[in-house]
Parts: sequence; structure tokens; C-alpha cells
Amino acid sequence: MKKSIVNLENKKIKEVEIEDSIFGIKSMTDVIHQYIRYQNAKSRQGSHKTKTRSEVNGRSKKPFSQKGTGNARQGSSKPPHFRGGAISMGPVNRDHSFNINKKEKKLAIKSALSSKITEDKIIFVDTFSINSHKTKELAKQLKKFDFNSAMFVYSANKADDNFKKASSNLPKVLLINQEGINVRDIVSYDKIFIEEQSISQITKRLS
Repeated sequence: MKKSIVNLENKKIKEVEIEDSIFGIKSMTDVIHQYIRYQNAKSRQGSHKTKTRSEVNGRSKKPFSQKGTGNARQGSSKPPHFRGGAISMGPVNRDHSFNINKKEKKLAIKSALSSKITEDKIIFVDTFSINSHKTKELAKQLKKFDFNSAMFVYSANKADDNFKKASSNLPKVLLINQEGINVRDIVSYDKIFIEEQSISQITKRLS
């Protein structure tokens, strides 16, 4: 399919051919959901921990005699029902992540991109290079695109320093390398701005 390439003034410069197999497939919500679950699980810290009987302070010696005290027999002062004892069946350090295969990851990203294309929420820009690092000037330019939040995807080369500095103070704006695009960000941000050089790199990576 053909899509327009615009500049940061939102003026059409030319058209570019993009791969239907990357940007034009049927959106698979179940695959997108699975990928987001995978991302969320991977980002969980999993460092919650309570002390077991072997870790709490205390003696393993019997606290009192087996017989003759009138109390129930006890073998240690560290069981859960004692004050200062261990926590019964408490949380332990664990890894919440799980794996999905490479084909499923690629399919999820392609589905998310295709869904955004269908909604006309992906804008292809010739370059992110600007003359000033002033946030005010960049914000004035971007107002012409009318978005609530935006993700700017630049090519594998280094991002333009002026654009990086100017965009860093804009709320709800993310500047990301094309190698780092992921389903959660694509779904989370209102519009996706893709630099022209990134199109071929994204196509090659997801093919």
C-alpha cells in the first residue's frame, strides 16, 4: 500500500510504498493481549519476601519441657503461631516472566501496527531533524498533528540531538529507536510517528 510522507509541518512531501505483510495484516487481538501479558510479567520485580522458619531469629531448642507444664508440646520457638515466629506460606522471591516464541512476537507487533494504520494513527515523517532544541518551538510544530500522546520512532542511527532535547520536556511523548518498538507502547500512545529511514528497517526486522 502507499502512504504519504510528511514533514514536521504536516505538509505532504511524497508517497512511499509500505509492505502489506507488515502494516496491512488482519489485527489479532488475542496475540496482542498475549504479548502485553508477556511484557507486563517480564517487568514485574518479584522481590516480595517473608522469612521462613529457618530464617527468623530464635532458637530451635524446645521452649519448655515436653511434659508437666500443661501446655501443648512445642519443638521450637519459631513456628508461625508464636509471636516473632515465621510467616506461614508467605511470598518468596520469584520470576514472574514467561516466554513466547519469536514468530508470535513479530505477529503481535505487526498486528498492533496494522491496527494503528487502519485507525489512521501512524504518520510517516521524512526526518526528525530540527534547527532548534527549544521545546516551545517543537510543541508549536506538533500541534498541527492533533494528538493526545505520541511515540516517535527514529532509525537505527543516532536520534537528532535537537529533537531529543526538545521532545524530552513534552508530556506524553516518547522518542524510541526502531529496534525498541513494542506492542505495549504502540497500543498505549495515541499516534505513532515513524521516520522514513525506519520503514525499511522495521520491515526487514519483522519479515
